[in-house]
Amino acid sequence: MNIRAFAAVRPNAEDAALVAAVPYDVVDTAEAKALASGNEKSFLHVSRPEIDLPEGTECSSPEAYAQARKALDGLISSGTLIRDEEPKFYAYRQTMGEHSQTGIVATFDTKDYISGVLKQHEKTRRDKEDDRTRHIETLSAQTGPVFLTYRDDARIDQIVSEASQRKPLYDFVAPDGIGHTVWEICSASSAEGEKLIELFAGIPVAYIADGHHRSAAASRYATEHNFEGESRWFMAVIFPGTQLKILPYNRLVKDLNGLSDYEFLSRVSSAFKVGEKGERNCRMYFRGKWIDLSWSIPEGADVVSSLDVSYLQDNLLAPILGIGDPRTDQRISFMGGIRGDAELASKVDSGENAVAFAMEPVTVDEMMSIADAGAIMPPKSTWFEPKLRSGLFVHTV
Repeated sequence: MNIRAFAAVRPNAEDAALVAAVPYDVVDTAEAKALASGNEKSFLHVSRPEIDLPEGTECSSPEAYAQARKALDGLISSGTLIRDEEPKFYAYRQTMGEHSQTGIVATFDTKDYISGVLKQHEKTRRDKEDDRTRHIETLSAQTGPVFLTYRDDARIDQIVSEASQRKPLYDFVAPDGIGHTVWEICSASSAEGEKLIELFAGIPVAYIADGHHRSAAASRYATEHNFEGESRWFMAVIFPGTQLKILPYNRLVKDLNGLSDYEFLSRVSSAFKVGEKGERNCRMYFRGKWIDLSWSIPEGADVVSSLDVSYLQDNLLAPILGIGDPRTDQRISFMGGIRGDAELASKVDSGENAVAFAMEPVTVDEMMSIADAGAIMPPKSTWFEPKLRSGLFVHTV
């Protein structure tokens, strides 16, 4: 695997907490607008530029991309964002309660993405690829890091550990309670930098945990620019797999597909053990109550069909509720486990949805095994938390 240091565009120390923003794809326009309200330095002005345009402006419109470029240029010209004088590697730690994870900020080779050294576990949608590619093209920059993981290497861990003993460049707690700490590891030309490059060259594969569309867009941009200069490289933070925390990705369905309550529950009872725990489990929220559903993994099932989300899709969502393609069906929606059971239930109690399903989380090993097999997980299978903040690093291309 090829990695490189890069000359980052990043916040000055005093403004880092104001700049750092949640990823563009975990909030809608209204949420982004509320989060950025009263904070002209928020990176949401770059990543969700429609918040500064007339209401109803599409986030993928030419006006929005132009506004994103204007916002980025403004943060740079004001000195809120500064540029490193030389390429460097950084360590980035996130802390959520008792959990912490520390990764290396670097750029990665789009040719490794194309060849499969950087493995995927999700399909991408063309319209979302188009959006991210246009964003890179208009801004001449990658503004949101991809989230990568790899099987731990103690030698790399040691380099990161040593860097984290130094005084941090940034150290703050965001409004959501998640801590963010950044240290400089070394410059590209240092012996330590050369060692990092050498060690990662010995790592056979890495995995895209979050950021499949950003990765695909970076690859398209590189291809369109003949892999010249910085266009070949995309920004990411790479974490050891044992440090990661995956939360469930829950399901909400708007209606019962024309079934009565009795018919729905009867059909569910024929496909699952209802009201008891078993080998595999999920919970269903229906008519004000949480109901345990359990089942056993079918003999001979492959790694994808053995996933809880696959079993629910194949044995309830499709045959009972008529959700044929969860990627495109407008009757199903998804909620990351970080929001909790109460919010999931509220989406049903409000009448907005008829039923909700709280899933068990996929493990990192399951995700890696599926990617190693060249297989694809069902949509919305993994929710990694905490999320990488946007704005702490920008890679200009």
